[in-house]
Amino acid sequence: MSKINDLDMSKWQELTDVWTDSLWIISHRDNSGAHDGHYHGNFVPQIPHQLLARYTKAGDFVLDPFAGSGTTLIEAQRMGRNSIGIELQPGVAAESICRIHSEQKEGIIADTFVDDSRTFDTKRILETYKINSIQFIIYHPPYWDIIKFSEDENDLSNSASLDEFINNFRQVVRNTSAILEKKRYCAVVIGDKYANGELVPLGFYCMQAMQQEGLTLKATIVKNFEETKGKANQKALWRQRALQNGLYLFKHEYVFVFKKEK
Repeated sequence: MSKINDLDMSKWQELTDVWTDSLWIISHRDNSGAHDGHYHGNFVPQIPHQLLARYTKAGDFVLDPFAGSGTTLIEAQRMGRNSIGIELQPGVAAESICRIHSEQKEGIIADTFVDDSRTFDTKRILETYKINSIQFIIYHPPYWDIIKFSEDENDLSNSASLDEFINNFRQVVRNTSAILEKKRYCAVVIGDKYANGELVPLGFYCMQAMQQEGLTLKATIVKNFEETKGKANQKALWRQRALQNGLYLFKHEYVFVFKKEK
């Protein structure tokens, strides 16, 4: 048994439900139980499921510094992992924790702190749950200003510029990865954007920001996505815009996996 997961490598040929390819084609979102796709900007539960299967084991602690609707916490709880979220908006945190606890699993922690992930005292997590470190972190930040999640000036989606957004993101990574156990993993789920007719490779900027924080890049995964809420029922219009402006419509986002070596 690996030190970082529960996979039985003596039966590796039977592990067909654990993905090892770098292209993830997900045909539909898992909306079972507490999972709910209504929150604008959340990701499909299959992403944290696959990451947690590869990089965590039962009883580990998982941190989501952009907890949102609680997708990571719900999936971690189902898989027997403890999970902690940090969420800036009190209303979002309250609504999500109610759904998370509707599937509460005995002996498994699933909790959310309402705070700013850039400045939150992460030692509170260690002290509250009497642990020495976190074993995995999933970052799913706003894709800069594509969606405005709140009017809070501390919300990364309200960053005034690209440099400010990346700077804010680096602060989150620096602050939270400080409690990540050495030799364990973390991942960021992020996509690109267009602005003023120019492609902004947001994913690669975030990848570079994490490298600059001393994390070692281990994998680049490309995940498909289909229709988003912002483009619902507007396929023809977006196709026209793409043809007119020499652009291509995004059908993918990235999952970058890192290891904390230092």
